[in-house]
Amino acid sequence: MNRFVGKSVLVTGAGSGLGRAIALAFAAEGANVVAAGRTASSLDETVGLIEADGGTAVAVTADVTDSGRLRHLVGRSVERFGGLDIAVNNAGILRGSGLVGDVSEEDWEAVLRTNVTGVWLAMKHEIAHMKDNGGGVVVNIASNLGAHRRIPNAAAYITSKAAVSALTRAAALDHIHQGIRINAVSPGASAAPMSLRPGESEADRAERMKTETPLGRVAEAEEVAAAVLYLASPAAGAVVGTDLVVDSGASA
Repeated sequence: MNRFVGKSVLVTGAGSGLGRAIALAFAAEGANVVAAGRTASSLDETVGLIEADGGTAVAVTADVTDSGRLRHLVGRSVERFGGLDIAVNNAGILRGSGLVGDVSEEDWEAVLRTNVTGVWLAMKHEIAHMKDNGGGVVVNIASNLGAHRRIPNAAAYITSKAAVSALTRAAALDHIHQGIRINAVSPGASAAPMSLRPGESEADRAERMKTETPLGRVAEAEEVAAAVLYLASPAAGAVVGTDLVVDSGASA
């Protein structure tokens, strides 16, 4: 398929895991990809994989908690590829495990700053370009933990991702009249490092998922990416403010 030929796509957190899978999937369908993240070496690896497959991409280092760097990121996307058609706000962190009363203020603030304020800041600068240039599409990566499901000892992360879901819907209502279509994807445990518990191997995770999800396995990163690409595609033209859960049935 070539649904995104000629489109400029920005993906944050593109150096590994789901972000990398999303960047590769867009490039495979013809998009020009801006791979953004904090670590230059991992972004270069993502770009190398895209280029080795015949795609086009550029790496831009950016911290989503830094408004100035995000402004530069959007500007670099426009400068390199002539515009910004699609943005996927995937960057996030997992910190502050433990009981609510035991979470440190430092961990709480770091998680909320990256996972919520980071998404808001990214949208702020993406929307600033899109609203004056014919519109666009934004897909935010939330989680099945938050609006859809809760577990013990993960309050900071759960709170942040529930906020991303709510923020996505609010932004969708605010900006659809400007031609900007905004949705979210909420993955569950997927074939990415963040879903591994401390000291757990991929084989251990696979065994655990046999009983923890109705499907009996994690979602492949490519399956989550497919949901993102659907929401970004013309086929989802009437989909506004949804939160698409891809979690092997865990929150069903």
